[in-house]
Amino acid sequence: MQLEVGTVLEGKVTGITKFGAFVELPGGKTGMVHISEVAPTFVKEIRDFVTEGQTVKVKVLNISEDGKVSLSIKKAMEPAPRTAPAPRPARPGNYEWQASKKNEPSSFEDMMSNFKKASDEKMSDLKRCMDSKRGGFSRHGGQSR
Repeated sequence: MQLEVGTVLEGKVTGITKFGAFVELPGGKTGMVHISEVAPTFVKEIRDFVTEGQTVKVKVLNISEDGKVSLSIKKAMEPAPRTAPAPRPARPGNYEWQASKKNEPSSFEDMMSNFKKASDEKMSDLKRCMDSKRGGFSRHGGQSR
């Protein structure tokens, strides 16, 4: 069997090291799955994810000039269905731009005007907050006169 980059196939885990797992592919060729390519999460201990003798689905990432085959288990997995993120509740002081509540679309100029207004309000709140934190003291540590 001719291996090609991008091919997804099944192989048998023949060895495990601290840095990865060796997988025997169809046709007797062996490739290596680096620890960073084992799972879509951080992998501290590779034996928590694969065992010797286990059959795994792998994707061929690279075949070097000297014939070494780099594999990935995580890239061979079916992608999880994407879900829309949950809407964030509005918080006081959160000045994110929001479209008008009317059913009619806003013009670009209206949107820019609303954005500028919200931005100006946020900047004045920040300045007010910074002034109150200074508490009447000068930059040099003494009380201002």
